Amino acid sequence: MGDVGSLGRYIDHTLLKADATLAEIDALCAEARAHHFASVCVNGIHVRRCAELLAGSGVAVCTVVGFPLGSTVPEVKAFEARRAIEDGACEVDMVLCVGALKSGDDAYVQADIAAVAEVCHELGAKLKVILETCLLTDDEKRRACQAAKAARADFVKTSTGFSTGGATVEDVALMRATVGPVMGVKASGGVRDTESAEKMIAAGATRLGASASVAIVRGGESSGGGY
Repeated sequence: MGDVGSLGRYIDHTLLKADATLAEIDALCAEARAHHFASVCVNGIHVRRCAELLAGSGVAVCTVVGFPLGSTVPEVKAFEARRAIEDGACEVDMVLCVGALKSGDDAYVQADIAAVAEVCHELGAKLKVILETCLLTDDEKRRACQAAKAARADFVKTSTGFSTGGATVEDVALMRATVGPVMGVKASGGVRDTESAEKMIAAGATRLGASASVAIVRGGESSGGGY
């Protein structure tokens, strides 16, 4: 990978824990600005504040929709996305309906994603679709990727970081092989050091979700848990 500082442009600097304070959100934005991360990824309640703090910095604001279970109806996910974009989000990471996928209702999964994609693209934002790969078989991962691509999402993403597992190199490679060379692939959940970040990128990731972002770009390692 060369200069680890170049990793910054891949990273969505993430803070999604329920007890995140305003001081922590402000620090997240300061770190993102200092290290030129691709975005900060925060819960919807913090989007407007982050957009104000990062105005003119080149760092995007990303938020999550239907998070972390994916079990809200498409209309609610679409409303969440619209409100977040109006508050200043440029990117939306939605959780697909895992239960529908595992039930074989791919049409519902695609329609759910399409409802959010339509809002995002109408308002000039990008959509990433979280598969929650730790809950899926390889066939289900492929079907989820195909549904996201058909629904015109911009990225597929491995994980919320709040379930039973996070990103793996194998899953990133499978997702890249399924969606082809153009669509974005985001690895998230458990990416905590430079080596793991570089392996995800080598496997096909074009974006990384991490809370250990500063350690990653400094060539270090974070022993902390979480995203």
